[in-house]
Amino acid sequence: MSRVCAVAAVGGLLFGYDTAVISGAIGFLQTHFELNPAMKGWTASSALAGCVIGAVFAGVLNDRLGRRKVLILSAIAFLVSAIGTALPNTLTTFIIFRFIGGMGVGAASMTGPLYIAEISPARIRGRMVSWNQFAIIFGIVAVYFVNYFIVHIPDDPTWNVTTGWRWMFGSEAIPATLFLLLLLFVPESPRWLTKQGREDKALAILSQVEGSDYARSEVDAIKANLSEESNSIGQLLQPGLRIAIVIGIVLAVIQQVCGINVFLYYGPEIFKTISSSKVDVALLQQIVVGAVMLLFTVTATWTVDRIGRKPLMIFGFFGMLISLTGLGVAAYMNQISAWTLIFILGFIACFALSAGPVTWVILSEIFPTKVRGRAMATATVCLWFANLAISQTFPMMDENAWLVEKFNHSFPFWVYAIFCLASVIFIWRCVPETKGKTLEQIEKQWLKD
Repeated sequence: MSRVCAVAAVGGLLFGYDTAVISGAIGFLQTHFELNPAMKGWTASSALAGCVIGAVFAGVLNDRLGRRKVLILSAIAFLVSAIGTALPNTLTTFIIFRFIGGMGVGAASMTGPLYIAEISPARIRGRMVSWNQFAIIFGIVAVYFVNYFIVHIPDDPTWNVTTGWRWMFGSEAIPATLFLLLLLFVPESPRWLTKQGREDKALAILSQVEGSDYARSEVDAIKANLSEESNSIGQLLQPGLRIAIVIGIVLAVIQQVCGINVFLYYGPEIFKTISSSKVDVALLQQIVVGAVMLLFTVTATWTVDRIGRKPLMIFGFFGMLISLTGLGVAAYMNQISAWTLIFILGFIACFALSAGPVTWVILSEIFPTKVRGRAMATATVCLWFANLAISQTFPMMDENAWLVEKFNHSFPFWVYAIFCLASVIFIWRCVPETKGKTLEQIEKQWLKD
């Protein structure tokens, strides 16, 4: 089972790789294509528009084709995007292939956690889904190293503006090909198989997970839930289920509006702007950011099933609030030095310990079986819309002459800090604890409410 989840998590690795590769390339793309702030934002966030579309269609495809086939389609999109973004002569062509890769990310972002949650027993489900987030961060760190080493290939610095960024995007073809090949050897989700009437196959897979007794009881529970299933989209708005949908959507949105992807996509640009770092130093600092994120994501995988989902989320968002406020004050007062890196690393650590992995754990758990595919797709679409909005507007705020004159590059960080404060209040008041509960027990609780 852990081997199957590991293969599915490679989709998470490509998720991180595909979205974060832009961090090392955006400065060179800005020079190469002569981008203004708005077009710089669109170039960085065009993949996120694809993520929205990928997540929209992934819900329907998951219900019709199964989790495994959707992951295979995602792998193909990753591979096509990697090749296409390495070869374009125009910005339009580049954006089209980034959009295709984004569709793969959008589909994998909801299908990977869904698949892992449906094949994992309740006692370790949180840990298994968290490993998907670990894979995402591993992909981010990997591409930071790739970007750093590509920048140092030539003696001529203009090479990066004309050619280096192409190598950055093309390098994704290697893990994309590996993911596609590995997916040929993993089984389908037992829950989806049961829904399709292939109970024997589902029993065989679940027996390998926890034994035959567990397999029989799990299939019986799945069948009991599926007997009430409807294909009506209106079912998402039923009493009880409606609460779960609203909570899931808000959790998906607040994971993004805290500003995490500003640091992941624009990190080197931030370091160059507010700490006057050179390109290679900024990329090296970005590697440190990725390493801290990786370390605390590992910590989260071992605490989410011990401490619980809700305490980690409250602690993490409060820590991000403090870090963003401090970063904003440091930028406003032009007190850069070590403070910039300290506050950014504090923010990254808090996110990786909480909102990064735990949001996906909760989203994979709280939706009832009868609407899980559609509900997960709805929440994931909202997540990518929020990501798109944040990624598009950051350079427009950070490079706005009036805002820079008044706030000295601190304004965006204070905006994200306000979102973090609202998130702490929402999680404290509205989000239930799901630690140690089976998916069926969680569903009954919603219907009871």
